[in-house]
Amino acid sequence: MEIKVMVNGLPGNMAKEIIEAVQRRGLSVVPYSLTGPGVELEEMEIGGEVITIVSPELRDDIMTEIKEEQGEFFTIDFTHPSAVNGNAEFYIANELPFIMGTTGGDRDKLMADTAQSGVYAVIAPNMAKQIVALMAMLEYGRETFPGFYAGYTLSVVESHQKTKADTSGTAIAIVKSLNGMGIKPFNVEDIELIRVEVDQMGRMEVPEQYLSGHAFHTYRLVSPDGTVAFEYRHNVCGRSIYAEGAVDAVLFLNGQKAANSEKKLFSMIDVLKAGAMN
Repeated sequence: MEIKVMVNGLPGNMAKEIIEAVQRRGLSVVPYSLTGPGVELEEMEIGGEVITIVSPELRDDIMTEIKEEQGEFFTIDFTHPSAVNGNAEFYIANELPFIMGTTGGDRDKLMADTAQSGVYAVIAPNMAKQIVALMAMLEYGRETFPGFYAGYTLSVVESHQKTKADTSGTAIAIVKSLNGMGIKPFNVEDIELIRVEVDQMGRMEVPEQYLSGHAFHTYRLVSPDGTVAFEYRHNVCGRSIYAEGAVDAVLFLNGQKAANSEKKLFSMIDVLKAGAMN
């Protein structure tokens, strides 16, 4: 059965990368992409396919036409943090199964709205399988060894391309796990964001060619007396690892939908546990 995917967020680089991954994996691209306000570009050609870019004021009218033309399809959202909840509400209202890779927004509301809707969805702050595995291991540590880092002090620094508007969702999730291991309480507001390129290259050692697309994170834990330190680091150059993970999520969700799974809201850890990530 043909699997169709609409990727929202053009003309953003992440959406473009995902469309290329969809094409590489042999899935069909729905030739439309919802975008945000102020985007004047009307279409883009990616991998030989012309994608029509749909502005917010037109999306309600055109979605009925898209659904009639395309039939069933999945939606991948890599847009802007400010659009997370509104986009999810739109997908729910139009009964579109979706992958939410965009971070930010009111996450509690996002999860509650989706869970109540009965729409199939994968919602995750990170789509990269190796980082998803690290997050799962740390969450296991929180649940199994709640006092593992008792009294330790945490510092977190993350670097993304200067256009990223919000704090890393991955960092926020990992901080939550570490807070459950007995560390001195750490607020997500204390995560240090590096968005100045000279600091990214110097302090974070980001290669210059990846300044426009990277994700470097360091979590440092220091014992109460300062004699012991642990560090967790994950550094990603480029965007392909996230794009491939987003396509994995589509394939997983397609399987769940085909099996008429009673559970409909999933995380990337569910995708990983199912062995559904290439």
